[in-house]
Amino acid sequence: MTEKEQKAVLVGLSADSAPERERSTDETLGELEALLETAGGISVGRAVQNRSSPDPRTYIGEGKVREVRALAESEGAELAVFDNDLSPSQTKNLETDLGIRVLDRSALILDIFASRAQTLEGRLQVELAQYKYLLPRLTRMWTHLERQAGTSAPIGTRGPGETQLETDRRHIRRKLQKLEEELREVRQNRATERRLREKNKIPVIALVGYTNAGKSTIMNLLTGAGIPARDRLFDTLDTTTRKLRVTDRTEALLSDTVGFIRKLPHHLVDAFRATLESLTFADLLLHVIDCSNPEWRTQSAVTDELISELGAAGKPRIEIFNKRDLNPSDVLPRGDRIVELSAANGEGADRLLSAIAAVLESSVKTVSLLLPYDSVRIVDELYSLRSVKSVRYEDDGVYVDAELGSAAQLKYGKYTII
Repeated sequence: MTEKEQKAVLVGLSADSAPERERSTDETLGELEALLETAGGISVGRAVQNRSSPDPRTYIGEGKVREVRALAESEGAELAVFDNDLSPSQTKNLETDLGIRVLDRSALILDIFASRAQTLEGRLQVELAQYKYLLPRLTRMWTHLERQAGTSAPIGTRGPGETQLETDRRHIRRKLQKLEEELREVRQNRATERRLREKNKIPVIALVGYTNAGKSTIMNLLTGAGIPARDRLFDTLDTTTRKLRVTDRTEALLSDTVGFIRKLPHHLVDAFRATLESLTFADLLLHVIDCSNPEWRTQSAVTDELISELGAAGKPRIEIFNKRDLNPSDVLPRGDRIVELSAANGEGADRLLSAIAAVLESSVKTVSLLLPYDSVRIVDELYSLRSVKSVRYEDDGVYVDAELGSAAQLKYGKYTII
């Protein structure tokens, strides 16, 4: 076992009062175990509690706490990881009762994100999410401190004083404000880049899907991006964008995005909104589904819900059932915008490109352009797209008939002959 691997027990609650998606099951604990392994830990046991509602003090109830403590002691665990978010007071009480460190799902995901983010933007987003998570939890970190000035203080110094807790709260709020200002600059830079793309009228395609569904492998297959594609959760945090040649006449920009996961903390969605906003401005979403996973329907529903939450539900979409080679027997949905793919070996790539082309070129029509001679270079651009049907040189300019998709129609719209 490596130095970073820590033994941990996994703890979940299936409460009747909670929405079904928030309840702990074998599947959600299996996912929690995968998250733990991604963070460098190892699971040595599981405990699931069934209650009508969470216990206000310990979340799982005193009896289950004793059971978890016994399990942790017998297995030599130094960490308890809970499948749901805990309140600050619950975390404090559990650490006291269990005698080991306690993390909830949000804290574990934040730890993974902190180790994965590479770009400046990614690190800013992770730091912002960490501080938002930390702020309400400061109380339990400083309960041992008393006010610095009290009734027995010298004359002239009596008063409310200030605790270390209050100092730290102010410091974190200032840090949050600074991080949000820096992220606003990132968003402004993204907006500038987006306006440039809109000026050039290059369609934007976003890969979305559950974590570990194979988005990076598809990115590499289609663009040769060379992104490391490993079998672990949240392997891609920083958005990668590459040019994609869809057909001889159609190019697009393809963006990879962070994978989604059930019970994703809302403050993480907020913190990563600058990265995920590529969904909002995309012309097409490629929803990647790992059809080899027995839980693919649930994972697909989680992704759909987060897409809606990010305001991209109305975008044109192609569903890609990836890893088909690992599940050749299951009957999958059919449709014009549904593609079966084995990204690892490339089987189905041609069908995927054809489906993308069909969406991007759905509005292709023949248009007539009149190009002034100082813009004659556009003829070469149109020839490179293999869209030219005829060219005629006249005194007032070059007349071109060409087949153009919607993006190209916008790009060359000012030369269109009405």
